Amino acid sequence: MSPEIYHENDGNLSFLDGKLIGMIGYGNQGRSQALNMRDAGLKVIVGNRDDDYKKRAEDDEFDTYSIAETVKLADYLFLLIPDEIMKDVYKSEMLSNLKEKQAIIFASGYNIAFDLLEPPENIDVLLIAPRMIGIGVRERFLNKKGYFSFIGVHQDASGKAKEILLALAKAVGALSKAGIETSFKQEAVLDLFTEQAFGPGFGQILMNSINTLVGKGYPPEAVFVELVYSGEMSYTYEKMTEVGLINQMNYHSQTSQYGSISRAIKFRKVSKDIKELQQDVLENIESGEFAKEWEGKLSKIKFKLYKFFRTKIPFAKLENKARKNLDLPIVDLFEDIPYPKEEVIKEFEEIEKEIEDFKEFYKDF
Repeated sequence: MSPEIYHENDGNLSFLDGKLIGMIGYGNQGRSQALNMRDAGLKVIVGNRDDDYKKRAEDDEFDTYSIAETVKLADYLFLLIPDEIMKDVYKSEMLSNLKEKQAIIFASGYNIAFDLLEPPENIDVLLIAPRMIGIGVRERFLNKKGYFSFIGVHQDASGKAKEILLALAKAVGALSKAGIETSFKQEAVLDLFTEQAFGPGFGQILMNSINTLVGKGYPPEAVFVELVYSGEMSYTYEKMTEVGLINQMNYHSQTSQYGSISRAIKFRKVSKDIKELQQDVLENIESGEFAKEWEGKLSKIKFKLYKFFRTKIPFAKLENKARKNLDLPIVDLFEDIPYPKEEVIKEFEEIEKEIEDFKEFYKDF
């Protein structure tokens, strides 16, 4: 069954006449969407804790308030803060201040999809989820290139939720290419599946490819340039977007096309294994087991350990050396992440075996 797909002419900004938009959070998505809506002629205020993000909103000449005050003032609220703190902020600073027929707009379906946040029945609950990073949402609004979005109505208390959704989506630029209607659950699962079932698989193939070539004596610098740093792969992705996955192959030489097509057969067994693994990952996400796991204290500790060890594997040293030789910047994004205290690890004995498995798996990378 095909979804409903909406474009700019489906959104009517007159539905927002006289309405005040409250932006909760002023990070990359919050700033971009707030600026876009202001440029579209809407009145926008920012609700944020007293930190650098609030100062940035003030520098951008937005009226700023506490989160609680913003909830009291605004008609429609964009809730654009990280998933892991959203539930606590919602309960402590938003819930008691919500008004009947207000609307909350989410950029991710996660908290609603897995019942981590339960809005009252007398408000609209809407989804505008750009398939684009925050800076791209702003840049593509300004240069009119546009971006795709997933949009949806979870709860319609006003009786006008769809009209409000389409108007707001148009204002932030979310209909500029197309707004594809999905449920909150569909958006969340698609997002998590990409992160957990596609990204890791692609990463393993890429790392194995680099190690195979380096192991056979090819210069690491040349290997990294060939497979990553040249930008050829990202350019190929752009062409996939323009003409499709199959058609973009015609941009490559006939030697390249023949080699790719004929050797793909050799990867059939790997493909079958990947499919089975992806099915398991998908089931884990859809059932809510991943959300339950991530909400636990144990996962937060494991996350710190994973990030700590990820920068210590041999592959990280190999890449840093290659980047240095190529005069490319080396940035340690995890330099402030300490190894968790031993007493914390011992509190959860099941971590120890998992971390050993993690280190064993990556020792050859």
